[in-house]
Amino acid sequence: MAAAAAALSPFLYLDPNQRQHFHIHLNPTKTPPFLSSRNPLLSLQRLHQCNCRCSFPSSSPNSVTPSQYSFLDDPFRGSRFLSNEELEKLKALESFVYLIELESGSLWVRVMRNEEMDLTAGLLAESFAESMLMPLGYGPLLRFLVKQYLIERRAVMPHAVTLVGFYRDKGGEKGNGLAGTVEVCFDKRGANASPPTPIPPKNSPYICNMTVTKQLRRRGIGWHLLKASEELLSQMASTNEVFLHCRMIDEAAFNMYIKAGYSVVQTDSVLILLTLQRRKHLMCKKLPVYNSLYESDMSESGEELLS
Repeated sequence: MAAAAAALSPFLYLDPNQRQHFHIHLNPTKTPPFLSSRNPLLSLQRLHQCNCRCSFPSSSPNSVTPSQYSFLDDPFRGSRFLSNEELEKLKALESFVYLIELESGSLWVRVMRNEEMDLTAGLLAESFAESMLMPLGYGPLLRFLVKQYLIERRAVMPHAVTLVGFYRDKGGEKGNGLAGTVEVCFDKRGANASPPTPIPPKNSPYICNMTVTKQLRRRGIGWHLLKASEELLSQMASTNEVFLHCRMIDEAAFNMYIKAGYSVVQTDSVLILLTLQRRKHLMCKKLPVYNSLYESDMSESGEELLS
């Protein structure tokens, strides 16, 4: 995660070649049906990464009322003083929702809440263990370390956030659970203390730690976690260049990033192999930057996904 030593990428990216459309909404009228630095883990490994941008709708008859959840009351958020600008950004993050209708079901992406931390840590730990071919006995330790990392990253909000996606099959018959997660860093204050190599600019937006639940892969969820991150970054970041890492061996992820508009700006030296790490590409994409959190065109209402 935030450590630089071993930057293996256990993230799984899905096939983006599906017919899809999405709706991004501010202030959902009700909870979706899916769900109402430094860190020890960093010395173990790093996960995959994506880019970010965000859209928030203006008030209209189709707008929905705000959800009753405040990150200010989050016990894991930390106790540091927030400026007025940070408070406004925190409120915007509370309201951010990305809705997407896939061919097989619906995906809802928003900022992780405190009660979802254990579930998210379990998914990331499972992805780490799978990538590293670790024995099952290391599972509890990995989950503990990942949770400590999530707590530390949560304390820097609104300069970085963890997004979570929840999936529902068409008809809502099954699959109403955590589908994936991704971390989005907006600026220097949200940057990891020890990023993987090649090192990206600390003041630039950065995406990392994206993974998809094993049972829900190859449904386009990874692609839309990336798109949700980009939507959020375009509204919240002050610069329009976003960076991410991709392991050279992850051909599917690399192809997805290329299709999404990313290009390679630097690649690890072969000497990185001496540290038992995989070689990685540092990739970059320029995103549109809006003048305000609400300067974005809204597509028509997607309330049908909440019914």
